[in-house]
Amino acid sequence: MNFNENQALQALESMDQESMDQLDFGVVRMDKNNKIKAYNRYELDLSGNQLKDVIEKDFFKQIAPCTNNFMVAEKYQLDQVLDEKLDYVFTYRMKPTKVVLRLLHNPNEANQYLLVKKS
Repeated sequence: MNFNENQALQALESMDQESMDQLDFGVVRMDKNNKIKAYNRYELDLSGNQLKDVIEKDFFKQIAPCTNNFMVAEKYQLDQVLDEKLDYVFTYRMKPTKVVLRLLHNPNEANQYLLVKKS
């Protein structure tokens, strides 16, 4: 799977932690309440977090509050299909890091995803 794959959400839904750890971009799997269900190796390395410290935490409020805004977090609250890419800069607990985010949400799926690739 690659960052730009057309059916990314469906592909991610079928992946386990080990499969996600093999990807060359970050993956944050959240439930509809923004609680982290999976966080892959790329994202752990980029953020400096430990898996035990992020699972079941609210991604936007507890792990990456720099994304808790209208550009990222609020888009997941819309009751519609979301597949959007945007240039972004992570700043929370790290030096400013330019990334490309891909926001994936479908009201009919159990999980939603934030993909991250350094730019």
